[in-house]
Amino acid sequence: MLKKIILLVFISFFIFSCKSGKYKNGMVVSAKAEASKVGVEILKKGGNAFDAMIATDLALAVVYPNAGNLGGGGFMVYRLNNGDSGSLDFREKAPIASTKNMFLDINNDIIKGASQVGGLSVGVPGTVAGLFEVHKKFGTLPMSELIQPAIDLAKNGYKISEKQAYSLNQYINEIYTLNDSIKLFSKKFNKGDLFVNNALA
Repeated sequence: MLKKIILLVFISFFIFSCKSGKYKNGMVVSAKAEASKVGVEILKKGGNAFDAMIATDLALAVVYPNAGNLGGGGFMVYRLNNGDSGSLDFREKAPIASTKNMFLDINNDIIKGASQVGGLSVGVPGTVAGLFEVHKKFGTLPMSELIQPAIDLAKNGYKISEKQAYSLNQYINEIYTLNDSIKLFSKKFNKGDLFVNNALA
């Protein structure tokens, strides 16, 4: 009984401590504040919700690459002002030359790690094609304006979180196993470090 009361108090505190309100001009929510700010600026420039989504997604490819990135894909479900709704599937796909036996050796045994590490494990990304398709159908601002904030973030850098620093440090050996010429990951990262990625820009 005591656990239920504590849980109820916690939930009540959580609900009533959240910011709430009604917004007439739109809002942008994403996994990273830097990306959300990009989307808000696009709305302020007169862009629509689709423009803001595209710019935010591209910004996430810079500041939150482990979840929003150019090497992946996605789904979009939308509803227009007139009530029309639809969806777009731009998930990754297997390369056209893929075969059902590509991860098996000559004895038809599974090649350990082949489906998880290296070139054979990578699908054909759908993110960029998907975002351009969204822009083609619904965008209002020039694509160059939607891409520029992500370029600026990559060039000027952003401060990484404690979780990002941990992830970068945790997978450094795996990264260098595949490509030991990458200088970007040649140091230990700490929370608050400025992460600049000129190659991505």
